[in-house]
Amino acid sequence: MDEQGDGASAPSAGSRVALSHRQIMVVYSGLMAGILVAALDQTVVATALPTIVGDLGGLSHLSWVVTAYLLTSTISVPLYGKISDLYGRKNLFQAAIVIFVAGSVLSGLSRNMLELILFRGIQGVGGGGLIAMAQAIIGDIIAPRERGKYQGYLGAVFAFASVVGPLMGGFFVDHLSWRWVFYINVPVGAVALFVTSIVLDLPYRKVHHAIDFLGSALIMAAATCLLLVTVWGGDEFAWGSPEIVGLGVAGVILLGLFLRQETRAVEPVIPLRLWRNPVFSVASGLEFLVGFAMFGAIVFLPLYLQTVGKASATNSGVLILPLMAGLMFSSITSGRIITRTGRYKVFPIAGTLIIAVGLYLLSTMHVGTSRLTSSLYMVILGLGIGMIIQVMVLAVQNAVEHRDLGTATATETFSRSMGGAFGVAVFGAILTNRLAHNLRQLLPPGTSLHGVSANSIAASPAAIRALPAGVQHGVILALSRSIHVVFLLAVPLALAAFGVTWLLRENPLRETAHIGIEVAAGEPLVPEVEDRAAAEHRHGPAHAG
Repeated sequence: MDEQGDGASAPSAGSRVALSHRQIMVVYSGLMAGILVAALDQTVVATALPTIVGDLGGLSHLSWVVTAYLLTSTISVPLYGKISDLYGRKNLFQAAIVIFVAGSVLSGLSRNMLELILFRGIQGVGGGGLIAMAQAIIGDIIAPRERGKYQGYLGAVFAFASVVGPLMGGFFVDHLSWRWVFYINVPVGAVALFVTSIVLDLPYRKVHHAIDFLGSALIMAAATCLLLVTVWGGDEFAWGSPEIVGLGVAGVILLGLFLRQETRAVEPVIPLRLWRNPVFSVASGLEFLVGFAMFGAIVFLPLYLQTVGKASATNSGVLILPLMAGLMFSSITSGRIITRTGRYKVFPIAGTLIIAVGLYLLSTMHVGTSRLTSSLYMVILGLGIGMIIQVMVLAVQNAVEHRDLGTATATETFSRSMGGAFGVAVFGAILTNRLAHNLRQLLPPGTSLHGVSANSIAASPAAIRALPAGVQHGVILALSRSIHVVFLLAVPLALAAFGVTWLLRENPLRETAHIGIEVAAGEPLVPEVEDRAAAEHRHGPAHAG
């Protein structure tokens, strides 16, 4: 069955019509089950990390529990996109679920930090495919013009995970065992696998292709080197050390070799023709900038809430709910407006400007800032974010050929993840530098931090609460001023993204999906399909772009 089948103005024998709303919602249930697995894992594990380190030891390797997942999930995304374009997405999406669940079980069985880091890497390989494949499948089954109706559902999954995840993590740590933060993925993953087996009936044409293994190895090696620069720089090694400089140079050289390989490969991992598409090229740059500014700053919101705001790790997840509420509201609203008008460029323009305003407002928070005020600022930031991420995916999927849909979607996710990784590293280095400076300025001369460094203070709010009252006040004040600088320096990046949005071309949105259902001769149509066919007949012939 051809995955890209042509639409028709009226159904006939052997023709294909769009999936009905009911059919789309059935498929969505499977996608959301898979996404929930990955989204919950991140928030649950973050809450339990201090307890995990206390049990397994190896504090010096704590960051690698997160980094291993980040590395493998990021570098695997482009490969998922390309393979799904060649062989179809259902089996690959299910494979990602299986790999993720297997990594979860192994992580829960870990006997030391080395095993945990290794198994988290396996988890990341599965996690990288879940989000990318879900976005690509959505691009297959829903016409861009109709996409806005469904945007809010994915936002609801992430909002649910951001609130429930920390609560679950705290419950497991307090009443069961930290190992359950990984074991909980087994039943959730089993449900996701069961649901997708039943509902994801995605047709595709099976064609023999050659995978560009050399190109895949080069882009994965380049991304790994560049990510390690962001992870190790200023922490494991000084920024100017031979190790960091060497990794940076190696990353650039490998990236150059990858680009050369892509010009010669029969089936390139990321076809260079995509970069000649003005929508794709602008969107990729914008995603990197937004990821840099947004994730690089948002990652420090829980730190602010747990230290300056004196919230518990569990409650800090709940306190970020205003950000998710703003995100969901603007995502749903913008989606419905896009569906009604067919225009989308205004939203990334407005969204990046609102993000800049939200980041500036967050930079004004201090020790005395009320929860109501900080919640309002987070709502504003969320409103801006909700106007960008899904809209940019929509713009790219609308602009590229169907043969490149999975690759283009995965590359957008890859760009945003790389931007976020660089943002976290750069802003983390700035935070550590300013914190060390402010501690020297704000603590009384001769005050001992009892061996607690700027790095450990930023990493462990519990270490701050263990300090004497007088020292604790100075440390919190120093953190407040340091986090202020982080948010403030993210503003120019958001403004740069605002400038880039004006270069985005607004193409008319396609009114047909890439995947429909075959209608045999004499086969009755369900009412929803009849209505859709009639609508397409009124709007003229459909086109599988």
